[in-house]
Amino acid sequence: MRVAVVILNWNGKSFLEKFLPNVLKYSKEAAVYVADNASSDSSVEFVKNTFPEIRIIETGGNLGFAGGYNAALENLDEDVFVLLNSDVEVSENWIQPIVDLMRDESIGACQPKVLKFDKKSHFEYAGAAGGFMDKFGFPFCRGRMFDTLEEDYSQYNDQQEIFWATGACMFVRSSVYNELGGLDDDFFAHMEEIDLCWRMKRAYYKVMVEPRSVVYHVGGGTLSKSNPWKTFLNFRNGLELLAKNLPKKKLFSTLFIRMSLDGIAALRFLLSGQPKDFWAVFKAHMAFYGRLKKTLNKRSGNYSAVSGIYAKSIVAEYFVRGKKKFSELNSDNF
Repeated sequence: MRVAVVILNWNGKSFLEKFLPNVLKYSKEAAVYVADNASSDSSVEFVKNTFPEIRIIETGGNLGFAGGYNAALENLDEDVFVLLNSDVEVSENWIQPIVDLMRDESIGACQPKVLKFDKKSHFEYAGAAGGFMDKFGFPFCRGRMFDTLEEDYSQYNDQQEIFWATGACMFVRSSVYNELGGLDDDFFAHMEEIDLCWRMKRAYYKVMVEPRSVVYHVGGGTLSKSNPWKTFLNFRNGLELLAKNLPKKKLFSTLFIRMSLDGIAALRFLLSGQPKDFWAVFKAHMAFYGRLKKTLNKRSGNYSAVSGIYAKSIVAEYFVRGKKKFSELNSDNF
């Protein structure tokens, strides 16, 4: 299987300097591309001058994560695309275990185990050992529940089906990516990989994690966790994710509860001295209403139940029942 490792870049020259050497060292079996979203920090010149073997794709503007990857991948013909963040350190033999697994054509996407770059003993927020989602659309991972990051002591080293694979390092079958129309440009950034994985599962493809492959993620390389723009994107896109993919019979009741929970989150932001995040949630809801007709028009295909959605509220499990680890959840609820 031919593999394309595609690193989307926007003013990330410092990360390219730090992490590209390892990507080249440990990706001999792949073609490596840097897709640039109109950077202004001389990233493109740096790559051209320092790593002439890397192919440059210029997207023509800051199209976000979703639009940037769609533009970058539309003319590639490899069998597997690897969507790799610029702030990820790869390790030896990070590609082959996943490629071997993806010879099973029922698998649409797969991720490695993702650990923190600056604390390699612990899972990283974006993906950890595989992503899941609760009934109200709140994502969580094996190894990460809200802001609680578990130490990795091989407790999640089993290869298994998951609900979503992280966009920080996602292996996706190119034929499936193209069949489903790629990422949703309207998301711009955040949650778009969950939307793609949900659409894959509705199309009867599996999403997997292969922990024999390990990478280390800095996180927040483009948008810091405390950025109100990131808050806006997460809350708006979380609602659009549900509106696009929920079965019709669950759609409006679930959205009502989710929006109520969002209101509680906004109040917590306000009471904790984060007024900009409070307003970001409000603006996210207004943006969701403004695009609701367009979002609903995207609904198509199979809406039967899919695996990997937790049947309870992860908010209640974490904040009320005190379950801080994935292993403490009742497996019968998946």
